[in-house]
Amino acid sequence: MSSRVAVSGLGCITAAGDTLAETAASLAAGRRAPAPPRRFRAQLDHDFPVFEIHSDPTQWGSLPLGHDPTRTVRLAAAATREACSHAGLEQAALEGERTGCCIGTTVGCTLNSEEFYRDLRKGALPNTEPIRRHFTNNPALAIARALNIEGPAVTVANACSSGADALGLAKGWIEAGLCDLAIAGGADELTRITYIGFAHLLITSAAPCRPFDKSRSGLNLGEGAGIVVLESEEALRRRGGHALAWLAGYGTCNDAHHPTAPHPEGVGLRRAIETALRDAGIAPSDVGVINAHGTSTLDNDRVEGRVLSDIFGAEVPAVSTKAHTGHTLGAAGGIEAVLSVQSLLDGTVPATVGHETPDPECGLRPTTRRTEHTARWALSDSLAFGGGNCALIFERGD
Repeated sequence: MSSRVAVSGLGCITAAGDTLAETAASLAAGRRAPAPPRRFRAQLDHDFPVFEIHSDPTQWGSLPLGHDPTRTVRLAAAATREACSHAGLEQAALEGERTGCCIGTTVGCTLNSEEFYRDLRKGALPNTEPIRRHFTNNPALAIARALNIEGPAVTVANACSSGADALGLAKGWIEAGLCDLAIAGGADELTRITYIGFAHLLITSAAPCRPFDKSRSGLNLGEGAGIVVLESEEALRRRGGHALAWLAGYGTCNDAHHPTAPHPEGVGLRRAIETALRDAGIAPSDVGVINAHGTSTLDNDRVEGRVLSDIFGAEVPAVSTKAHTGHTLGAAGGIEAVLSVQSLLDGTVPATVGHETPDPECGLRPTTRRTEHTARWALSDSLAFGGGNCALIFERGD
């Protein structure tokens, strides 16, 4: 069984804004304000800037999540509620359809229990409440419970391509007839452990990130969630819904090269993009907008930039929205998918803030100003530790 997969609703929450409209407005205006984290201290030599959400989680307009939800689940719920509202879907409508839920994340909240681990290493009997909290805060299951849906529910943990792979998996469910509708995307919170971990990997910048810039010195971490409502074409027509876009292509491929570094020639990324193009039934020349992974690290931008410029040329408007949101890890693919569809709807690509001097080794020259376009097709690609590569292709809706 096969069906075109429609995007009928979008939702996101980032350091650039608590809603998609606020985030899009910040991107259009070129606003960003990375700063040292407020919610925790790390006692490092440098206070590396991050893109942290400072609003009150109780004001995010979330779903009924039950007892003690984690910040990651709260973020996913806030974006899910916005996406469902955008799609015109009430909970009763979700319950009446075969609805799935697929959310990508990384380690996120599972490392927020330092006191538990300290007690365990000392041989003490730690409080087991953190374990219970982990078991009850699987993001996909938490959202499924809150919406009272009973279709497939899977949390994808594939490092920084998790959110994008979650959309690809949900697309496959709909095409295979496993469900009619799916809530899909990514969510990840900023934590002390990940902050310290990335600092010790020596890929965190002490200054605001500069994707694809010759003087880039590393990434800035961020947090947030990006959620998309996907529907089969038949289900969408049945309820009289509207296709904002179509998730037309998905490709994934692992480099199998290194635990953290991409393959020097971008073998896996190239194959993932080629697979997505075949899945969508289009040529590289059809793609008119690119939302690049663009972490601002030396290796990622060099490899990714070469692959994208080789396949699509240097003239296609390409942006790294991480310049505005930070690297949100498992949420990145979901947030960037949302922003890619929004770019198709707006007919504009935001500037890659911080990029000033092109790096000849990257090949890619991202946008340096807000750019208008008439593109029908957009690519959003994600790279991950462990060699993961993912590509999503969206077609503008009616």
